[in-house]
Amino acid sequence: MGSLGCDAHGDLNDAEFSKPLPSIGLYVAVASLICGLAMAADLLHGFRHRKFWFPCKFFSLNATSLTFIGVGIKLSVDLNTSMPSRHDQLSKLSSSVFVCTVMGNSMPSLGIMENQDLLMNLMALGILVITDVVNICIQLGTGAIYVFKEEHFLVLLLMLLMLLILSFSATTVPTSKRILEAKYKKKYVALKCCPLVTERTTVAKRIQQDLSKFWMMAHTSSPQFVMARSVTCTASGFFCLLSAVTLGEAMVRSYLLTPKSLGFCHGDSDYKWSTFLVLVCQTSAVAIGTVAPATRWFTAVNFHCPIRGKKSYRDEFRVESYWTHWFSEKKQRPLSLSSLKNRSCRKIAHDAKRWVLDVCIGIQYVIVFASKVIRYISVYCVSRILICCHFAIRTTGSVSHVESESSNPSSRQEFAKFVLHLEGEDELVDLMVRNNREATDHWVKNGRKKQPVNLIELLEATTTISKGFEGIKDFDSNEVASLAASGEPPNCWALPLVTLTTIAVALPNVKPCSVKKLLNAVNEALDSVSKFEHILDTGGELANLRKAAEVVWLGVDLYHKWFDVDLWKLSKQHKSPEETLRELVEVAKKEFSESWQMNLMACMKHKPSHWPIKTLAANSMYRICQTILYSYESRDYGTGEALLKNLETTISDIVAGCFCNVGQVISVKCLVTAVEVREESVRGAALHLGKTEKIIEIVERRCLPELKCDQMKSIDEWRAFYKISSSDFNNKTVSPDLNELCIFVG
Repeated sequence: MGSLGCDAHGDLNDAEFSKPLPSIGLYVAVASLICGLAMAADLLHGFRHRKFWFPCKFFSLNATSLTFIGVGIKLSVDLNTSMPSRHDQLSKLSSSVFVCTVMGNSMPSLGIMENQDLLMNLMALGILVITDVVNICIQLGTGAIYVFKEEHFLVLLLMLLMLLILSFSATTVPTSKRILEAKYKKKYVALKCCPLVTERTTVAKRIQQDLSKFWMMAHTSSPQFVMARSVTCTASGFFCLLSAVTLGEAMVRSYLLTPKSLGFCHGDSDYKWSTFLVLVCQTSAVAIGTVAPATRWFTAVNFHCPIRGKKSYRDEFRVESYWTHWFSEKKQRPLSLSSLKNRSCRKIAHDAKRWVLDVCIGIQYVIVFASKVIRYISVYCVSRILICCHFAIRTTGSVSHVESESSNPSSRQEFAKFVLHLEGEDELVDLMVRNNREATDHWVKNGRKKQPVNLIELLEATTTISKGFEGIKDFDSNEVASLAASGEPPNCWALPLVTLTTIAVALPNVKPCSVKKLLNAVNEALDSVSKFEHILDTGGELANLRKAAEVVWLGVDLYHKWFDVDLWKLSKQHKSPEETLRELVEVAKKEFSESWQMNLMACMKHKPSHWPIKTLAANSMYRICQTILYSYESRDYGTGEALLKNLETTISDIVAGCFCNVGQVISVKCLVTAVEVREESVRGAALHLGKTEKIIEIVERRCLPELKCDQMKSIDEWRAFYKISSSDFNNKTVSPDLNELCIFVG
């Protein structure tokens, strides 16, 4: 009977039931702390990247965060556990304020969700909030919450208002994305067809200037930024700040001002010590999480202060059309009522739908109008303080920032053309230009701190030897017989680099430091080459070749092995370079034969580019080694060091040829990526530009062949050009200035 919870007399024994509650309180505290840490990470990320609208990178509305929020409100929804003490009652209030903070902090994250995820996450949040509100109302009625009743009523009202704002603001996400995406593509095409940079300067500088415009377009059309600068987000930030102030007022009143007059009961709850821990963790989360919403609110107030240039409020309370566009669009579409045969029923259903949507449109009007009223009142109240601060700064002579803002108006006007904004945001254009005009320069400077030193050194050393890209032509000879009767796979940029480096590691009588420097240089090169190929190979035709390069390079770089061949051991056999190459040829033929036999059906069925990874790697090793051996008849490579220098030159030429596509890569990254991640993509392009700026300058000094931009992305197109024009190659090259558009964004 004891195991069933009854005593010896058959009565319920509930003495043990409350023992787990302190552990549950600890669980609530940990969940609240995790949310607080995630919001703190977003705060640090915003400060670090100078995004003072604080995008949601680590904390957003999703299944994980909603689970933690559900755990975090455990105390406020507990209906029947006695909570007599000061810590207990405050923890009830802190749980509700915690929900308000979460909603205010995560509002920008609505912009990055797909429509289905947006609906599901808001429904889940709505269930949590309504459950919390109902349970608190019950506790207020039963007396489980017997102090801070006014604070609870205010927080519940704020919670419901913020849920309403969040839900109706979400309906603008599809519309704003569609509007700004259309504007982005229009500006992109205009910039691509008619580049604005006309002065003669380096290729890297021209790319950077165009990237600045792409960044302005990508940043100002970022869905998170669009949501963060909206008037409803400003109102949400104000409500979030007000709820935090309410919690602060309750804590000050209970601890400092009139703790005895509040009439707290004596005794501990069943949660015991854990309620104090919950209060500390949730208060900390509220304090941290309020910074971002409050900053968004204050930024909007600061901008609309009259001293900042806002003199007229004529259009201040106008509700723009995009706020209700989603509802209007749904209102025009017919319902799918094929199962209803009765015409009167279908008419009633359609009328009901139109009536509901009309109500939603009205609510949306009220929400937006009320949000603008809140902003106006905030501006009216805070502007007096801001005006005093402004005049105090002016009287002390600290006007350098203002002067800097007014400098170079032509540059600001040029960038203003690339600010993408919605209806009613015209006044924000100048602010967005001021805050983001130098962002690209900042990322480029950060990229310069991580330049690939070894690769730059290799390119500098070999550029004095090779003024063109002869290595692309010479690494694989057409005279070499094919290993397979079904044809030859195409070449990619990465696999020849890896194979040539593998051969270099196996060469005898070579200084280890020279090989180590080459390995480091190729490792740095592959970081860019792999990214370039992934972007340029839109059809995925060369995917297996890239995988083969990755697999081979992993073994060569970390273990100095080409599959099962120990390259260090091979280099110590005191053979001549020619003998080493012949041994690699035999190993490659063996590996190719074994792989071909094991995957015969796949090799015969698929195109050569889709052969297995090992087959492709062995074929590349065989052809390149045979090409070098074939060259021995016409050239005397001599020692291993001499052949190593030749391999370094070939590797340098291939890397340089690949880097001629940097403009196309950046162009693709600025357009093709999804709108949710485009801002990050352009930022990454700016970082990469700074990182490889020196390499682009080195490549620019070489003579480029007369290839179209679409041809330059394929190494086989380069080889085909050299094959056709081998007789008069010197006459078929042009200076970088004449062919600059091939490596220019656009």
